[in-house]
Amino acid sequence: MISTVISKNGKELRLTAERWSHIVEAHDYMAGNQDLVFETLENPDYIVGGGQGEFIALKHYKKTSISEKDVVVIYKEKEKEGFVITAFMTSEPERIIKKGVIWRK
Repeated sequence: MISTVISKNGKELRLTAERWSHIVEAHDYMAGNQDLVFETLENPDYIVGGGQGEFIALKHYKKTSISEKDVVVIYKEKEKEGFVITAFMTSEPERIIKKGVIWRK
């Protein structure tokens, strides 16, 4: 396990080494950006509902390792805890936000 954070719903969300490896393999620019993933989960600008019961946290950053971007973290919550599925950066957050905001800052 790499670390855990508390979601806006009060659930402990875990990021495992296996998941982080998957994220960095799929999105190499995410390497070195674990802190942005945790910050996005703890203090998102938006939380959007996903299609299979997952949550999508978004947070805008004026500066990231690649440029001004929104960090997107997709996660699942169970009864007492949850886990990160994937994370990436986008310059088109409205494409995700239009799915339906369930919480906003």
